[in-house]
Amino acid sequence: DVQVAESGGGSVHDGGSLRLSCVASGYSLGDYCLAWFRQAHGKEREGVAAIGYYGSTYAADSVKGRFRISKDNANNTLYLQMNNLKPEDTAIYYCAAVRMTWVPRPLSIDTYNTWGQGTQVTVSS
Repeated sequence: DVQVAESGGGSVHDGGSLRLSCVASGYSLGDYCLAWFRQAHGKEREGVAAIGYYGSTYAADSVKGRFRISKDNANNTLYLQMNNLKPEDTAIYYCAAVRMTWVPRPLSIDTYNTWGQGTQVTVSS
């Protein structure tokens, strides 16, 4: 099975940008539906953005127009470009994967069976 590992988190000020990466090993990401989730302290994990097997993308309303998900199949890497970051974006961000060509709920936690360890993003005002 594929294993995934996130990187790229850090601390930025309100309005700053970060790019998260998720590198896969053991299998090709091109065979998977992929997503980014986040979990803020004391809150439930929520879907942020997803990208389907054929490249369709989905984003939570809270990040639309600010975050962009993409993948590089050749380098087996998933990305999350985050612009205009806000303090409420502070959370641990997780990469998730499932080996399916289509999923009915791309931003649902229950859709995915492979998770990374997470990377911390902190946005200060």
